[in-house]
Amino acid sequence: MKRTIGLLVVSAVISLTGCAKTDTYTPAENASGEDIFFASCTKCHKPETDGKVMLLSAKMNTKEAIIEKVQKGGMTMTAFPNITGEPAQRLAEFVLTNSKTK
Repeated sequence: MKRTIGLLVVSAVISLTGCAKTDTYTPAENASGEDIFFASCTKCHKPETDGKVMLLSAKMNTKEAIIEKVQKGGMTMTAFPNITGEPAQRLAEFVLTNSKTK
Protein backbone atom coordinates (compact mmCIF):
# COMPACT_ATOMS: atom_id res chain seq x y z
CA MET A 1 0.00 0.00 0.00
CA LYS A 2 2.78 2.45 0.94
CA ARG A 3 4.59 1.60 -2.30
CA THR A 4 1.44 2.30 -4.36
CA ILE A 5 0.94 5.66 -2.68
CA GLY A 6 4.60 6.49 -3.22
CA LEU A 7 4.34 5.65 -6.91
CA LEU A 8 1.21 7.78 -7.24
CA VAL A 9 2.96 10.74 -5.61
CA VAL A 10 6.00 10.39 -7.88
CA SER A 11 3.73 10.12 -10.94
CA ALA A 12 1.82 13.25 -9.92
CA VAL A 13 5.03 15.22 -9.40
CA ILE A 14 6.37 14.15 -12.79
CA SER A 15 3.05 15.02 -14.48
CA LEU A 16 2.89 18.45 -12.88
CA THR A 17 6.46 19.24 -13.89
CA GLY A 18 5.11 20.00 -17.37
CA CYS A 19 3.21 22.94 -15.88
CA ALA A 20 6.41 24.69 -14.95
CA LYS A 21 8.33 24.12 -18.18
CA THR A 22 9.27 27.20 -20.13
CA ASP A 23 11.02 27.26 -23.49
CA THR A 24 13.14 30.33 -24.23
CA TYR A 25 12.78 29.97 -28.02
CA THR A 26 12.50 33.42 -29.58
CA PRO A 27 11.49 33.59 -33.24
CA ALA A 28 13.00 36.09 -35.62
CA GLU A 29 10.82 39.17 -35.96
CA ASN A 30 10.09 38.28 -39.60
CA ALA A 31 9.56 34.52 -39.03
CA SER A 32 6.48 33.08 -40.68
CA GLY A 33 3.84 31.31 -38.64
CA GLU A 34 4.79 28.08 -40.36
CA ASP A 35 8.48 28.53 -39.47
CA ILE A 36 7.60 29.20 -35.83
CA PHE A 37 5.24 26.21 -35.68
CA PHE A 38 7.81 23.79 -37.08
CA ALA A 39 10.63 25.23 -34.92
CA SER A 40 8.75 25.13 -31.63
CA CYS A 41 5.45 23.26 -31.73
CA THR A 42 6.35 20.05 -33.56
CA LYS A 43 8.46 18.90 -30.63
CA CYS A 44 5.12 17.79 -29.16
CA HIS A 45 2.42 18.43 -31.79
CA LYS A 46 2.67 16.23 -34.87
CA PRO A 47 0.61 17.20 -37.92
CA GLU A 48 -2.51 15.08 -38.48
CA THR A 49 -2.51 12.47 -41.25
CA ASP A 50 -4.80 14.66 -43.37
CA GLY A 51 -2.18 17.43 -43.43
CA LYS A 52 -3.80 19.57 -40.74
CA VAL A 53 -1.34 20.70 -38.06
CA MET A 54 -3.72 20.60 -35.10
CA LEU A 55 -7.15 19.49 -33.93
CA LEU A 56 -8.51 22.43 -31.92
CA SER A 57 -11.28 22.49 -29.36
CA ALA A 58 -14.00 25.08 -29.96
CA LYS A 59 -12.64 27.23 -27.11
CA MET A 60 -9.16 27.28 -28.70
CA ASN A 61 -10.48 28.38 -32.10
CA THR A 62 -9.42 32.05 -31.85
CA LYS A 63 -6.11 33.82 -32.33
CA GLU A 64 -6.31 35.25 -28.81
CA ALA A 65 -6.82 31.81 -27.21
CA ILE A 66 -3.95 30.29 -29.18
CA ILE A 67 -1.57 33.13 -28.32
CA GLU A 68 -2.45 32.93 -24.62
CA LYS A 69 -1.94 29.15 -24.58
CA VAL A 70 1.41 29.46 -26.40
CA GLN A 71 2.68 32.15 -24.03
CA LYS A 72 1.39 30.67 -20.75
CA GLY A 73 1.46 26.95 -21.50
CA GLY A 74 -0.85 24.57 -19.69
CA MET A 75 -1.11 21.32 -17.77
CA THR A 76 1.41 19.52 -19.96
CA MET A 77 2.18 22.18 -22.54
CA THR A 78 5.40 24.12 -22.33
CA ALA A 79 5.09 27.91 -22.19
CA PHE A 80 6.75 30.00 -24.91
CA PRO A 81 6.70 33.50 -23.37
CA ASN A 82 9.07 34.90 -26.00
CA ILE A 83 6.64 34.32 -28.87
CA THR A 84 5.01 37.73 -28.83
CA GLY A 85 3.83 40.53 -31.10
CA GLU A 86 3.63 39.99 -34.84
CA PRO A 87 5.35 36.57 -34.72
CA ALA A 88 2.68 35.38 -32.24
CA GLN A 89 -0.05 36.73 -34.51
CA ARG A 90 1.44 34.93 -37.51
CA LEU A 91 1.76 31.67 -35.56
CA ALA A 92 -1.86 31.86 -34.40
CA GLU A 93 -3.04 32.61 -37.94
CA PHE A 94 -1.05 29.66 -39.29
CA VAL A 95 -2.51 27.32 -36.66
CA LEU A 96 -6.08 28.52 -37.32
CA THR A 97 -5.73 28.29 -41.10
CA ASN A 98 -4.16 24.83 -41.01
CA SER A 99 -6.20 23.17 -38.27
CA LYS A 100 -9.62 21.69 -37.87
CA THR A 101 -12.01 22.15 -34.95
CA LYS A 102 -13.43 19.25 -32.95
